[in-house]
Amino acid sequence: MTAPRVRDHLVFSHANGFPAATYARMLAPLRAQFDISHVDAFGHAPGYPVSRGWPGLTRQLMDHIEAQADGPPVWLLGHSLGGYLSVLAAARLGLRVRGVVLLDSPLIGGLTAHLIKLGRRTGLDRHLMPLRQTLQRRTHWPDVDSVRAHFAAKPAFARWDPQVLSDYASAATVPDAQGRRLLFDRDIEHRIYATLPTRSVHRAAQHVSAPMGFIAGRRSREVAQIGLRATRARVGTRLAWVDGSHLYPMERPGETAQAILAMLATMRGDAAPDRAAP
Repeated sequence: MTAPRVRDHLVFSHANGFPAATYARMLAPLRAQFDISHVDAFGHAPGYPVSRGWPGLTRQLMDHIEAQADGPPVWLLGHSLGGYLSVLAAARLGLRVRGVVLLDSPLIGGLTAHLIKLGRRTGLDRHLMPLRQTLQRRTHWPDVDSVRAHFAAKPAFARWDPQVLSDYASAATVPDAQGRRLLFDRDIEHRIYATLPTRSVHRAAQHVSAPMGFIAGRRSREVAQIGLRATRARVGTRLAWVDGSHLYPMERPGETAQAILAMLATMRGDAAPDRAAP
């Protein structure tokens, strides 16, 4: 009797401020090939505080990975914050990870890392990250329809796939006495941005023994600001593009899913059991 085939497991990590359920439409096509799990909202669970370099958030992801059922190594997929956490976790988990795919999480090295460090001292980091906007974010609405209408009126969200926007309106808010409350605490979201690790992620990427791939947004401001020099040096030819901004997974979830599946298919060929560190 033939033993049942063990499906590959993929652990997805979300961007800052966007709970994992926001990505339901992007992840749906992947479920035909992968068992998928995720941390719902980084930074909000007791025992995993936000601090410089994100050690608590990294441990949160590692604990989630290690809690999965024993089986073959897992694939890590992360968008923005989630991509950086995937790199930090993969560097420490070694052969427990089969491969890492970064969605618009460019590795920060060289002059850019120095400029971000300088920006923290001078306050210029507000030009690289939405620090002030985060603290000013609205937190309450009367109902889910009001949440959706509020964000649909904003230029960045107007480009989103309508179903993704509806998923976000439900997933990013929770019921309270006033109707709906923003799930992500603004102060925590701000602290995550303000404590972004730079050189440590770049260094960690050099210690990831698994293959890594990168999918960039063609109109991503983050890719334009940070550049892809350090990323290209690590991923090599495993680099693809999707039309859209830094939030292209929300703008083009179907196209993003196909790009992820194509990248994983390529990396499956690279991820031999006896792989050597890059």
